[in-house]
Amino acid sequence: MISLAVRKTIRATPERLFAAWTTPDQLMRWWGPHGVECIEAQVDLRVGGRYRLANRFPEGRVVWIVGEFERIERPTLLVYTWQTDADAQPERVTVRFDATDHGTDVSVVHERIPHASARDQHRRGWEECLAALDALVGRSFGRDGRI
Repeated sequence: MISLAVRKTIRATPERLFAAWTTPDQLMRWWGPHGVECIEAQVDLRVGGRYRLANRFPEGRVVWIVGEFERIERPTLLVYTWQTDADAQPERVTVRFDATDHGTDVSVVHERIPHASARDQHRRGWEECLAALDALVGRSFGRDGRI
């Protein structure tokens, strides 16, 4: 199994970023790599709760990402499983939101990836997701650190 780590500093508070990551209407505004639209998001934000995200690709194909929350430490940590194929072993995603003087360091560690080509797709996806999240919330970071 393979892992990857992606990190980006975003000019927003951990609270703002945690909300954007866990609130369905906010997720739908930024989730997905370039050209992919999140057309549905369901989040049951509790340990053992499930989430479902529908990604529509440019050619019209819809891929569901599903999983279960394993750890939640609001507003600094999310750990959840990740599956796109019901027959596949679940992967694991850990997202950390660490406050800094300049915003929040967002780090994503994606584990249990079955092969290198999937890792490369995930890396591109995470980098583009974080860029979209930054575009949505990063521009509104105020001098007092609030949105």
